[in-house]
Amino acid sequence: MRFTARLSFATIALLAAVHAAIAQAPKTVQIEDLTWTELRDAIRAGKTTVIIPIGATEQSGPYVALGKHNVRVKALSARIAEGLGNAVVAPVIAYVPEGSYAPPSSHMRFAGTITVPDDVFEKTLESAANSLKIHGFTNIVFLGDHGGYQSDIRHAVAQLNKAWAGSDARAFVPPEYYGTSSDGYAQILRQHGVPDSEIGTHAGLADTSLLLSVAPQMVRVDRLRSASKPGPADGVYGGDPRRSSAELGRLGIDAIVSRTIDAIRKEAGGH
Repeated sequence: MRFTARLSFATIALLAAVHAAIAQAPKTVQIEDLTWTELRDAIRAGKTTVIIPIGATEQSGPYVALGKHNVRVKALSARIAEGLGNAVVAPVIAYVPEGSYAPPSSHMRFAGTITVPDDVFEKTLESAANSLKIHGFTNIVFLGDHGGYQSDIRHAVAQLNKAWAGSDARAFVPPEYYGTSSDGYAQILRQHGVPDSEIGTHAGLADTSLLLSVAPQMVRVDRLRSASKPGPADGVYGGDPRRSSAELGRLGIDAIVSRTIDAIRKEAGGH
């Protein structure tokens, strides 16, 4: 009887431990932080939207780290997924078209930038989406943080939807994400008195402020504040980042997140 009682107690304790482990599954929207069984269960529970964030490994002037786009799109994608409530986030695609290397062009003229051909990039997007579709996702959302490959994403999405015709899965790239982070954010900054001469198109005040609001450790603030105005030779195009701030960045981040959530809900609802 004592042995039976001990066995029963041990069984109950084991079941309690298993239940506790299940209950303590990490509260994260990042696929790479989940086990495959945790992700499987999340999909079965209704998390059938997956965001594929696309960054870049490129120069952004002397005062911003090379992984700017990767860190930013990961942080924004997480906020968007949390806002949607039924979404998770795939690992960031960090290698993207950045120009040629023979001879070096565009951002490839600066140390640390990594490029891949357009066709390789598109095949990577398609392969990632097809992988996620097999696992049960029905809304595959691409969010690209860099302007140079937006047409490549649209082309990959068109190819995917053509191949998936008749299925319950659909790929899409909401234009509100990149549109708000570029022209939309520039308009917000103008409304707050920031001149176009500072806003810029790459590594200027807009770009740097967005990063300061999500990953300030990636900006060399002390050096930035004491620098003379950087220009194209430094990798800064059409702007002046010296008065960048996290406060200004949050204006853009909030707009990007809210507008993208609305766009994804509308697209997914129509689907």
